[in-house]
Formats: sequence, C-alpha cells, structure tokens
Amino acid sequence: MAREAGDGEVLASETMNEFDLDGDTLREECGVFGIFGHPDAAAITALGLHALQHRGQEAAGIVSFDGKRFHSERRHGLVGDNFSDRSTIERLAGSVAIGHVRYATTGETVLRNVQPLFAELGGGGFAVAHNGNLTNALTLRRELVRDGAICQSTSDTEVILHLVARSRRTRFVDRFIDALRQIEGAYSFVGLTNKKLVGARDPLGIRPLVLGELDGRYILASETCALDIIGARFIRDVENGEIVVISDTGLESIKPFPPQPMRPCIFEYIYFARPDSIVHGRNVYEVRKRMGAELAREAPAAADVVVPVPDSGVPAAIGYAQSCGIPYELGIIRNHYVGRTFIQPTQSVRELGVRMKHSANRGAVAGKRIVLVDDSIVRGTTSVKIVKMMRDAGATEVHFRIASPPIAYPDYYGIDTPVREKLLAATHSLEEMRAYIGADSLAFLSVDGVYRAVGYEGRDPVCPQFTDHCFTGDYPTPLTDISGEATPQVSLLAEAG
Repeated sequence: MAREAGDGEVLASETMNEFDLDGDTLREECGVFGIFGHPDAAAITALGLHALQHRGQEAAGIVSFDGKRFHSERRHGLVGDNFSDRSTIERLAGSVAIGHVRYATTGETVLRNVQPLFAELGGGGFAVAHNGNLTNALTLRRELVRDGAICQSTSDTEVILHLVARSRRTRFVDRFIDALRQIEGAYSFVGLTNKKLVGARDPLGIRPLVLGELDGRYILASETCALDIIGARFIRDVENGEIVVISDTGLESIKPFPPQPMRPCIFEYIYFARPDSIVHGRNVYEVRKRMGAELAREAPAAADVVVPVPDSGVPAAIGYAQSCGIPYELGIIRNHYVGRTFIQPTQSVRELGVRMKHSANRGAVAGKRIVLVDDSIVRGTTSVKIVKMMRDAGATEVHFRIASPPIAYPDYYGIDTPVREKLLAATHSLEEMRAYIGADSLAFLSVDGVYRAVGYEGRDPVCPQFTDHCFTGDYPTPLTDISGEATPQVSLLAEAG
C-alpha cells in the first residue's frame, strides 16, 4: 500500500502494487511486550516479539534496565535476524525489559523512529513502546515545539515522552495519567522506568493488551500467542481505559477515565491477530471460520471447490467449505521464502514476480468452478491478479467471496489503509468491483454477519459495539489532526505505534 512520504523516504509506487501481491493487503499494526523481575528478561522479550512478528516486520527494539542503567538495542528488520545472538541479549542486561515490533503506517523508516523510545526525564529514565495511532498528535506536537520542546523523531509516540516530562505532578504514575488525558485515538502502551513496568490501554480498548504471568513474574503483551511461546499463563485482558503498574510490591490497577463501553478493533479478528491467539475470550481461528460459515449462508455459490487466498483467507475458506458442503482445496500455493522487495527492472519480468509468491495448483482448479475466499479487498489489485491466475490455471468459473464487509473508509488508529479515493469499495459499486476484478460473481460478508461470527460464544451471545469504521464510517474518537475524510494520514506523525 502506498504510504505518505517522510523526508528522503523512497516509497513503493503504484506500479509496484500492480505486481506485488503483498502490496494490496492491510498492513499489520505493531506489537508490544514487557516483563518485570525475570533474570532472562531480554531473552524472553525477544521470544515474545518473535511471536508478535506478524504485527510488524520493518523494525524491532528492546530496552532493559539492570538496576542502574538502561540498555537499548533497536534494529531494522526481523526479530530473528537481530535478537538471536547471545552477544546482543547479553548487552540487554537486567531483569526488566520492554520490546516492540513495528510497521509504520506512514512517515520515515529510519532508526530514530524505531521503538521503544527512551528519554531521561526529571525523575529518571523512561522508555515507551506503542501500538496504535494518536489522532491529535500533530496538534500536540505543534504546541510542544512552540513551547520549546525539541523532538528527536517523527513518531507520534514521542509526544507521550514530552507530555510526561512537562507534567508538574510528583509521582511518575500521576505524570503518565496527565499525559494520557491529553491524547486522543487508539493506543496500547508498555512503559519502563527504573522502578516500574507500566501498561495502558485507551479508554475504548481499540488496541489490544493482555496480562500474563511466568514464574511469578508479570508480563504485558499485545496478544496471547506471545505468552504461549514462552510458556506463560494468561491472566486477563487489560481493560479499556486501565493502567496497570507492576513493581516490586506487586500489581496495581488504576482506572483514571470515566467508564464507557469497550469498542475493540474488529480487524483483530478479521486479519491482524494470529489465528492461535485468544482475543477477548474468543479464539481467533474459530471466529474466522465462523465468518466463513456466515459468508456461505449469506452468499452461496454453485461451485466444485473452495480455494483460500493464502494465508489470511484460509480459516474463513475452511468455514465456508464446511458450511456449504463443497470440498476445500489448496488451489493457490504460497512461497514463504520470497522477500517483499523482489523487484525486477522490466514489466515482463515483474509479472513473473507474482508467481514467485503465489502459484496456482493447476491440478486442484483446472476444469472446475471455484469459490475464492479472502479476508478483505483494499485496492483490488491483488484480487485482479489472483482471479487471472485461476483462469490461466484452467478454472471455468471464479466466484470471489470476501469474509468481511467492503472497506470504504480509511483508518486513523494504526492500520495502514489508503486514502478513501484509493479504496475500491469507496469508488465502485459491487458490480463495478466484480467487473474490475474479473470474477464471475463477487460478494462480501455483511456487517451483521461479522457481528454474528464474533459475538456468539456457545449459548451466550455477547457482542460489544466494535470499532468498525472502515466498514461503516463510524469513527469512535475525535480526528483532531484530520481536516477531511479524504485527507491522508499526516506523514509527520502518523506512525503505527
């Protein structure tokens, strides 16, 4: 997906999106992790970040504290490429650590933006890692700079450091609360001081954060899969609007905001969370299968096989096939060992790059009517290539089914979506989308279908109002920095935390 250019950044072009099948997907948000009081804090944090790698692949960082000094290692690239050697972990001494994996929605991909960010404040050092996006960060930054602040990054996360620093409160926790009361948008923070590990979730709970325990030590993480990889026990979700403070005296829960209903992001279930994670008591894999089953009931198709678009479409395709009784086949094979940046200079060779990442399983689709199941359509360029690939492999009919509603509105809470004019569903009718993609039929899961899939647990239908603005245009928080719905995310600040 195209991103707004930061200073000196070279961006992927529209041409790239025409052949890069990963260029037309929703980009992951970011992932955070923290552990307090464990002798292997840095190594455990690296493992936790490895489990959260799907939430961000551009950069990773860890900050630790050894009782006297803070230690920081921040790198571009994957966790396994940067935090697997003993020497790096040994430099991150201490029994307390926080970590971050990053995908920037906009702005510069430079080391100064890699998190956790760290600053020496009046009461000592403070490191912070952020998942989400602040929708009034640009406004706050302008005020801070006008008052004399010197900013070292182009990340919205840095605003938190400045707000904490300028608070006149004595206790760190009170200063942190002061800062949170001034920001808008979506966030899950993990912070580290010389005495405390702190976690905070926005008042609506848009971004996820969970609390776990390993060997009697508390852990904070974006998803439960990060607890599973280290053998930790899940305790509970951090509640919306809650701050948890972990220190040598134990865990303290603070709720400084007026109570309001939770509105978690619906895309955690549709796309972002790892399938084996538990999000608000629901197994993500099972929810995605139910989305596929709902889709089969809403939009059946006369077909011979159901084919997932790997990898994100797999659970929904299984649910679709099971519900309608059509055989499930792997009609598309994905090569996981090809990097995102494979680009060749000529268009003819570029087209071959598509087949390096996804290739048709001709034996499963030739001579058959197929139902292609994917999780979402953004620009539609990927869908065009997939449909053509299936027809070239001999499919007689291609029916496209999407296990989420049409994405008609951009996101401002940490998901990288294009401006509205570049969202296919915002500019085309259903029939126009079908014709553009080249499918014999096209259907999306309804918003009600998504709610049925997510809200049903056994015999007890419990379903909150989700943050579903990408489908409905219902933004749950003020968008202070956005002057209009077609305005792109502000490149100076809108880093996915």
